[in-house]
Parts: sequence; structure tokens; C-alpha cells
Amino acid sequence: MEKQFTLRSLLERCLDFLAAIGTLVSALSLVVLVSTFGWLVYGRYILNDSPTWVEQLALLMMITITFMSSATGIRERTHLAVDIIPMLCGPRVKTVLRLICDLILCGFGVLMALKANELLQFTWSREIPLLSIPEGVRYIPVIISGVLVALFSATSVLSAVILLLTDSDAVLHEKRSEPTNKAEE
Repeated sequence: MEKQFTLRSLLERCLDFLAAIGTLVSALSLVVLVSTFGWLVYGRYILNDSPTWVEQLALLMMITITFMSSATGIRERTHLAVDIIPMLCGPRVKTVLRLICDLILCGFGVLMALKANELLQFTWSREIPLLSIPEGVRYIPVIISGVLVALFSATSVLSAVILLLTDSDAVLHEKRSEPTNKAEE
């Protein structure tokens, strides 16, 4: 039996791929963070010469880990604050509440990306102390995260609208039996 690829399945695969990239970037940033602190301990206690750049790099890695993981969490619906109330409601109310949450998150993602872009432009001419890279680099993960949050939320909004417009109780009850987030699969 051949598997049929629809536009929706292709979109889902692309979004899953973007979420996987976000997770990979977060994981690599965590590895860099742990490694640099290992170097800090080695430099301080073995070489008796503390590397001063570690703190600034650690801040950059923490921003990357936090924002990229947050965007991935939106895609995988692992944020409790987003799903806790809808999980307690009936199927139609759950869909409407998720739609409202996703609309708010989409707007937040767009606003976050736009404002972070303004900050990037404002601070690009300054350097991060001890790293000699533009200060605006700090805002690149925030911009990417904002775009991903908006994209992931917008596709959830689209799915919820389609679900509500089909007005099929059978579809709503069928969705109810499925896992509510990727963590439950």
C-alpha cells in the first residue's frame, strides 16, 4: 500500500523538520555552554588564568537555548500554560480555546520578531565585550524564535479554523481520542 502525501502532511513534515532544527540548535548550544564552563574551571584551577570571555558566551548560549526551545515547545504543545485549560474542556470548547491561545501566540511571535529586529539594528554597531562580535548577534535567536512561534501558531490556527468550519462532531470526537500533544505519543 502506497502512502499518499497531501499538502497538509507535507506542511506537517516541514514544520516538524523546523522544530527538529530548533531542538538541535538548542542541544548544540547546551553542549557549547557546558564545554565553555568546563574550560572555565580548567583555566581557573589548573592554569590559574580564568578565561574572561566565558560569561559573555554563556549569556549568548542561554538566550539561544531558551528561545529556540520555546519555539519548539509551541510546535510540540509541551507548554502547560498553553494547553492546561483546554485539556479540561469538551471538544468544541477545547478547539475554540486553542484557537484563541494560538492567535495570541501568533501575534506574540510576530511582535517578538519585529521588536527583536529593531534591537538587532540598534545594537549591531556595538561589540559584545570580550567576544568582539556585534551586540546584535544576541537578538538573532530571538528573531528566529519569534518567526517560528508565529509560524507554528499560525498553522495551528489554520487547523483549528478548518476543524471548526467543517462542523463535524465526528471529527471533533475523533480528535478527542488522539494525543493532545507530541509528548503523549
